[in-house]
Amino acid sequence: MTIDVAAHDARLEALCALAQETRDFMDAVALTEVGGSEIAAVAAELAALTARLRLAARETPQPLEIGADGTVRHLGNAVTGAANPHALPLVVERDPERGVRADIAFRPLHEGPPSAVHGGISAMILDHVLGQAVAAAGVAGLTGTLTVRYRATVPYGRPLVATAEHTRSEGRKSWADGRIALPDGTVLVEATGLFVTPAEWVGLKVT
Repeated sequence: MTIDVAAHDARLEALCALAQETRDFMDAVALTEVGGSEIAAVAAELAALTARLRLAARETPQPLEIGADGTVRHLGNAVTGAANPHALPLVVERDPERGVRADIAFRPLHEGPPSAVHGGISAMILDHVLGQAVAAAGVAGLTGTLTVRYRATVPYGRPLVATAEHTRSEGRKSWADGRIALPDGTVLVEATGLFVTPAEWVGLKVT
């Protein structure tokens, strides 16, 4: 079966744009102060739009795929997936000195304690960047354990930075340390993760 690459990419671009509009809508829902009748009207419109999208649906989110430039993309990922409205989406970059880093912009939708990000959201972000750090070191694995230490509340609506680095490996086990911090380096949350490389992954090249 021949795939029209241009049409495929255009569809994914439109899907990512829709996901971003959905994120904006979710934030608007969390913050709106409009009256009840307007809320009901918007809900009715949303139900109609949902029905349109369900006319053709897959059973799972967007899968991993190799882009035209050879990079791996997972648009359905809950943390980095640009086509997943649940994702920030986080953009992780390799840092020669620190392993990996990502700029973060949490939204009001992520609130746990008043005016602060839910601790589980912080843990999810750290789990991901720790995993990316071990993958960048060539020893990709699945999370075995995650130890999180909360040192201060994490604000939303302010620029933050997540960093992580691979620290050591023993056989199929690898460890990484990471943190979420203010731009000035003040650490708010830190974590250590143990990642286990599945036997079937051993020997595969990680890019």
